[in-house]
Amino acid sequence: MSAYAAVITGQGSGAIATIQLSGASAQAILEKVFRPTRTKPAEFEVGGIALGHIVDGDEIIDQVTVGGEAPSVFTIHCHGNPLIVEAIVKLLERHGVELMPAEQVLAGVFATSQSGNAIAVEARLALTTVKTLAGARLIAHQAKAGLSEKLRHWRQQLQSKSLDGLAGEVRHVLRNSDIARLLIEGCTVALIGPAGAGKSTLLNALAGREKAIVTGIKGTTRDWVSAEIHLPPLAVTLIDTAGFGLVQDGIDQSAQYRSLEVLAQADVALLVLDATGPADQIDGDLSARLAAKRVIPVLNKSDLPVTLGVGGLPAYDHPPVCISAKQGTGINALTAAIACTCGVADFDPRTPVAFSSRQRRLLERLGAAGSPGDAIACIDDLLRGPMAPETAHEPM
Repeated sequence: MSAYAAVITGQGSGAIATIQLSGASAQAILEKVFRPTRTKPAEFEVGGIALGHIVDGDEIIDQVTVGGEAPSVFTIHCHGNPLIVEAIVKLLERHGVELMPAEQVLAGVFATSQSGNAIAVEARLALTTVKTLAGARLIAHQAKAGLSEKLRHWRQQLQSKSLDGLAGEVRHVLRNSDIARLLIEGCTVALIGPAGAGKSTLLNALAGREKAIVTGIKGTTRDWVSAEIHLPPLAVTLIDTAGFGLVQDGIDQSAQYRSLEVLAQADVALLVLDATGPADQIDGDLSARLAAKRVIPVLNKSDLPVTLGVGGLPAYDHPPVCISAKQGTGINALTAAIACTCGVADFDPRTPVAFSSRQRRLLERLGAAGSPGDAIACIDDLLRGPMAPETAHEPM
């Protein structure tokens, strides 16, 4: 009996690593090192997803998800810390697993990409760069259920379903895909607001370390500072920007321009305001730019006498969250607000979503199909390709 393993995570992929385990004895070895979260033993059926831990005897190495890709082929999705990946690989090697180059695994993926399930192929490739375990579970579900199942259902129902009804369902899948992208690719959160509101202190509180420069002088940050953190179920890139307010020189003007660029690219804006300050802390131009974004107002310095009333603030996506970044209070409520605003707090991993640009383009074509024949052609392309290796894994 034999088993082979390969780490197929791309370089610089972020929070999640993928290890493929295959071979005649793969399942027997997996049963020795995997402990399911549920009390009953994992079944490891093809297309199934199991949540649990990789264990070395009584020692837990990491929480993982395991997907059944094909008979005797499994993918282990673990946290991307190189020490964790190395520990799992060494554990597998001690059980007789032979390590093989990732290139051999990916070559096999592309060799079958034109004749099999195109979504399953894309899923295997997307799992090499996914940012979170929640994202890994979501992608893995799309190959046998999720998007694949939804497409098969649409194809069967085309004779009885109106094209307008189909277009509405496609739009629903695309909206869910926008939420899924944050779980799969990560979420960018920009800290925006006036100078001296405590944005740098808040970044440090969220990141859990001294990442930004914090002084008593307003406007210390003249360029953006970033930190990558994990706020389950999201992988988040926090960006602390220069404060808006009085422009004293060309450097301040340039810094505020860069802050607006960061805001334009962010998935979520934390509008950090000084709860002890006046009501007019943001000008009309910034308010207009925030109107098109997901915004969470954050009233900082709530440990001091508060003078800023929430009633005068515009209606944003989430009610104001009162915190003290300096004291560390209200941070849990703020992280919950981020997940809620992104729509990921209770996102079902079985939800049909598009997770590649190819899928999104074809779904948009499907939603605009002018005849049942056009719709069938789009669905068949989605399910069976064609795919090119250089574009199959292009993110959304």
